[in-house]
Amino acid sequence: MLLAIDCGNTNTVFSIWDGKQFLCTLRTSTHHSRTADAYFTWYSTLVKHYGIEADITDVVIASTVPRVVFNLRIFADRFFGCRPLVVGKPECLLPVAPRIDEGTIPGPDRLANAVGAFYRHGGDVVVVDFGTATNFDVVASDGAYVGGIIAPGVNLSLEALHQGAAALPHIDITRPDKVIGTNTVGCIQSGVYWGYSGLIEGLIARIKAEYGHPMKVVGTGGLAPLFDQADVGFDAIEDDLTMHGLTVIHRYNKENGST
Repeated sequence: MLLAIDCGNTNTVFSIWDGKQFLCTLRTSTHHSRTADAYFTWYSTLVKHYGIEADITDVVIASTVPRVVFNLRIFADRFFGCRPLVVGKPECLLPVAPRIDEGTIPGPDRLANAVGAFYRHGGDVVVVDFGTATNFDVVASDGAYVGGIIAPGVNLSLEALHQGAAALPHIDITRPDKVIGTNTVGCIQSGVYWGYSGLIEGLIARIKAEYGHPMKVVGTGGLAPLFDQADVGFDAIEDDLTMHGLTVIHRYNKENGST
């Protein structure tokens, strides 16, 4: 079985793939100081709790935090006896090479999103990924990642607002009943929710206009369903898009002899 690991700036997600479906998905906070032993203690405890019997033979990693990769490599080698495939490294092949400015190194999660989107929806796709940053990834008709947009993440903006304005409370993002807030919390919720809805809708429109061809729009990440309620233009919501991309990348490397 395959263990797919998506390490972001805030959370690290482990998913077990049996070749047809994900058996379980586990989430922990990202810490560069977490050791291989600590990863295994956390992982094995949860797998046992969920009653999953998984004989892991392969590991694939996409990490936007380079310092974490070292301990994840040790984790894979020590406990599963395998060398992990790390997206973004020279030895990791992609089905289609990205077409972006020379010398630019795209985030591994963005590459996995492009592959996952093409695999599940075909080409000419915009992926809107809600994470620490809100990423817009553009996937061409042949599956190549061809660029996109990086905007501040929703929760990051909320945290900055709370830290920068002492009188403003820290709140959870939700869809407010009214656009015009009548109290502090309502004003913040409206500004963040409808402000980001406008940002998403506007950037999608500009991407489509510049791209010049009809495009599908796929939302992914924890907040995608919430913003889908604002009718920002999503054609589909994918909970596991990055993970699906990792499974495709792993299979492609297996078939082409790099793992």
